Amino acid sequence: MSEYLVIVESPYKAKTIGGFLGKKYKVEASAGHLRDLPSSRLAIDIEHDFTPQYMNIRGKGDLIKSLKKEAKNADKVILATDPDREGEAISWHLANILGIDENEVCRVTFNEITKKAVLEGFKSPRKIDIDLVDAYQARRVLDRLVGYSISPVLWKKVKKGLSAGRVQSVAARLVCDREDEIEAFVPEEYWSLTAELCKRDENGARSAKNKFKARYYGEYDENGQPEKHTVPDKEEADRIYGETEGKPFKVHSVKTYDKKRTPAPPFITSTLQQEASRKLNFQPSKTMSVVQSLYEGVSVGKGGTTGLVTYIRTDSTRISDEAAAAAKEHILREYGDSFLPPYRRIFKNKNAAQDAHEAIRPAHIEYKPEDIKDRLTSDQYKLYKLIYDRFIASQMADAVYSVCTVDFNVEGHVFRANGSTVKFQGFTKLYEEGRDDNKSYDKSDDKSFDSDGKLPHLEEGEEADLEKLSSEQHFTQPPARYTEGTLVKALEENGIGRPSTFATIVSVILARGYVGREKKMLYPTELGRIVNEIMKKSFSDIVDVEFTAQMEENLDRIEQGSRFWVDVVRDFYGGFEQELDKANKELEHVKLEDPVSDVPCDKCGRMMVIKTGKYGKFLACPGYPECRNTKPITEQAGVDCPECGKPLIYRKTKTGKKYIACSNYPECKFSSWNLPTKEKCPKCGKYMELVQGKRGKFMKCSDKDCGNIVFFSKKTKKSREKQEL
Repeated sequence: MSEYLVIVESPYKAKTIGGFLGKKYKVEASAGHLRDLPSSRLAIDIEHDFTPQYMNIRGKGDLIKSLKKEAKNADKVILATDPDREGEAISWHLANILGIDENEVCRVTFNEITKKAVLEGFKSPRKIDIDLVDAYQARRVLDRLVGYSISPVLWKKVKKGLSAGRVQSVAARLVCDREDEIEAFVPEEYWSLTAELCKRDENGARSAKNKFKARYYGEYDENGQPEKHTVPDKEEADRIYGETEGKPFKVHSVKTYDKKRTPAPPFITSTLQQEASRKLNFQPSKTMSVVQSLYEGVSVGKGGTTGLVTYIRTDSTRISDEAAAAAKEHILREYGDSFLPPYRRIFKNKNAAQDAHEAIRPAHIEYKPEDIKDRLTSDQYKLYKLIYDRFIASQMADAVYSVCTVDFNVEGHVFRANGSTVKFQGFTKLYEEGRDDNKSYDKSDDKSFDSDGKLPHLEEGEEADLEKLSSEQHFTQPPARYTEGTLVKALEENGIGRPSTFATIVSVILARGYVGREKKMLYPTELGRIVNEIMKKSFSDIVDVEFTAQMEENLDRIEQGSRFWVDVVRDFYGGFEQELDKANKELEHVKLEDPVSDVPCDKCGRMMVIKTGKYGKFLACPGYPECRNTKPITEQAGVDCPECGKPLIYRKTKTGKKYIACSNYPECKFSSWNLPTKEKCPKCGKYMELVQGKRGKFMKCSDKDCGNIVFFSKKTKKSREKQEL
């Protein structure tokens, strides 16, 4: 008989922790929540202080029975679920099910699943934190009241099956508002003038290394200082061109200075999702799934199974003294003393940050990504390396650049050349933060005109040869659509949701069909816009960014023990109930037509319509309920099956990964991850497949035994063959 029963959420976590504890401990998993609000009804007793009516989750009866039996046979039950609201609630529910007094010292937490952290956590057990539980209950009750009250209104007034969420509705509004900005945007014309210049060498000759560009900046003011001037139209551009073309480009001033760049802080949940979106093309939900596996534990050979990263739902950039010291030793060993900053870096948290957990960092500095690569999946390795490098870089010295700005006086006009060279790599030797590639161009940003690389040495009064002067028309661009990463950033900046909810929020608005995705960009669907307008008209508080952020702050106050959760819910419900009654009485019906496809129903002949369901879009007969015919929407691959000659189509696995299959299935069972081509392998005669690799597209033989590969050269447009990858 085990003396101690330890209960965690995940079987993987149970396996890892079980390896750290002795034979006296038996570690079991609850597989998430065991109790929740039933989905069939509101289950909130509004008349009695909004009491939630929890029930055991269907399908978990056997697990509950097993845990009760194990608890009865154990001397002590220890609840070791995650150290956040959700984890505290799971422990609270477990205590209720197993008959554990909530005042009993039975709760253990740790910030990372390593042997040292787990054993330290077990030395300091505590009671269940009821403030954390109450914050969870308040969120759960608020979300249930909003979702189960507004959804029937949408069913009745718009379309059956629609739903609304307290936080998701605000996220959908952000996407809709951005689209409105894009559509209302009026482009402004402006022009740029660029001078291609060259400095002659000591012998008076021109050389490519001394060529550079200077761009029109403005004019000198009455004090002889350069004043920035935007060129609004062709007439102005032609005037400047006429006054400067063929005139001497004489150096008026040279300014050289050093500029430092500091590293980005270690990851928090939101920045990890953003960076994984930029650099790895991971959706937030995928990022959280992969990083969860790194947190719960990975087998690292002789070291056994251990968590590789610290707790993954955090909005604090704080790191422990021990982690900072380990990073310092690593930097000294790998890069040398010059790559250490003169002082330990401490990054400031945002006001809303809850400092209960550290930043997301590697739990073991000694496990370098390259050393354990063969122990990780491809996605795990990519994300672990991102976390590892970002953390180490955050503790490294600044990068230092030598920046040079040269102004040329050309008949009173200022042309400016900017150059920079790296004096010291600092943290950039290891890692640089990604940038969103969809940012709007800002014509007022001087950095948009920076030259790359090094300028030749120039002195005041020196003249450069003008090789070419050109002018070009531009137009300002509208704000960019959100990507999933930039939407997460917007949610964080506006105080909407918390680290544990960002990925879910984005996934929900996509799954409900309120937002679509095209080449990483998010846009509102027609349905999303209609629902958003209804929400703004009838439930203005629910989709108000400031109101939602204030509610998040109230939940934080409940967690801190400064507010009672029932009071927060009661304050919200008073105004919400009035909005609900008004919407039921005054909201007009909205007729929403399903888009008509060009596919006829093969049962009744009607043109099928496009509908959105739980698993995405599909075709349905508009004659429902007389005709219930449905079909999947197929995406043509554009090539024929190499086995039967029928068209190939794209399909998806259960995890959403695309693959290519024959449209003649099940008669033809051909499938492939790669697109077949009409090209034949010059080695064996089998068909070649088109593959997208890290260095671009190439073709490889479909016969694995052959393995022939043909690379494409961008310069020569010819291909070369290679026997091995």
